Amino acid sequence: MARLPQYGEKPLAWVGSSKKDYMDFPDAVQKDMGNALGLAQFGGKHPAAKPWKGEGSGVFEIVEGFQGNAYRAVYTVRFADIVYVLHAFQKKSPHGIKTAQPDIELIHQRLKAAQVDYESRYGKRGRV
Repeated sequence: MARLPQYGEKPLAWVGSSKKDYMDFPDAVQKDMGNALGLAQFGGKHPAAKPWKGEGSGVFEIVEGFQGNAYRAVYTVRFADIVYVLHAFQKKSPHGIKTAQPDIELIHQRLKAAQVDYESRYGKRGRV
């Protein structure tokens, strides 16, 4: 069961091409991931959201399977006032479950960009 929301609704911000990439996903995947992102906006955590390893707390990954393909969205709730979607991609790693290094690096870069954006919008306050 999903964890109950603790806060009012936070806006959702898309970093880089994450929104365009998400919109290219099949409708069923968008719907399921959209529910998970919506829950994050209210301070909850969807059961399909798992911690993203390598960036510390507050960064999560949603994985959806559809017709034999794996789709992923990585987002952060690290900031008090906003949820950032860092990356949305179809997993194509030739190494089993391991995420491709370019995707890992892109998430790292976009998390830094989210930090800069957050500080420009809200100042340096408010890390969760």
